Amino acid sequence: MFRNIRMFRLASDWPETEEGLDRKLEQATFKPCGSYTEESAGFEPPGGEGEALARRVGGADLLRLRVQTRVLPAAAINEALEERIKGFQERTQREPTRREKRDLKDEVHAELTPKALLKSQRIWGCVLLKESVLAVDTSSEAQAELFVDTLRRALGSFQVTPLAFKQPVSQLLTQVFLGSGPPNFVPGRECKMLDPSVGRASVSWQDIDLRDTAVQKHVRDGLHIDRLAMQFDETASLVLDQDGVVRKLKLEGLMDEDAELDEHPLAQLDAQFVVTAAVMAKLLIALKRQLGGYG
Repeated sequence: MFRNIRMFRLASDWPETEEGLDRKLEQATFKPCGSYTEESAGFEPPGGEGEALARRVGGADLLRLRVQTRVLPAAAINEALEERIKGFQERTQREPTRREKRDLKDEVHAELTPKALLKSQRIWGCVLLKESVLAVDTSSEAQAELFVDTLRRALGSFQVTPLAFKQPVSQLLTQVFLGSGPPNFVPGRECKMLDPSVGRASVSWQDIDLRDTAVQKHVRDGLHIDRLAMQFDETASLVLDQDGVVRKLKLEGLMDEDAELDEHPLAQLDAQFVVTAAVMAKLLIALKRQLGGYG
């Protein structure tokens, strides 16, 4: 749950109650792919079948989007297309034109789609009510937009903007990297740098002491920090990039090895979500303080 995070600020009213949100989400519940549907997305109960479509715990709402797609490998389409083209040649005694090849490929695709296997992906979402921030558990911009679009289908006039601060996140990354950042942000052992003078040229450092002068010299000589691993407030480790996207989030001590294994799954989910939402809110407040507030 929430390994990677893209965040958005809410610019529309959010349902005041869990029940009200649940009713809204019913407008965009998950429905399996039809025979000729290649993708279907909708919300499903985060607590499991029979539960509500939203779960409000500790001042945050938990949502789960299910995305189902038909798996139709290009190799399978190409192989079937070869047979279709061969049959066309035998019937007409000529090569198909480009348009005819395209039509034959469309026919193959339509025939194979209902036979394709299905696979599902779940994307978690969380709304931190006090901060009016939506966090989506993905580093992919496309997946985050799909989550937002599905919410918009459920809520109607729903508007969000990518989370931004008054000062650039890159400023904080550089300070933390050089050891002059706030004490609750400690550099880790992973970093990616960009060379602004050579297009998108980059260099990545993995599992290395970033305090080494030979490593830090690159930034002092002009390279920019694109992403940086860090320890936050002794409660979480993460990689933060200059766009504010969180990757590789890991909460310290989240899973207690001595916890009762027979605890109800819903109680386990609530406990995990309460801790996760609290750390995300704490991180947001710290970023807001260091970067002059939301932009």
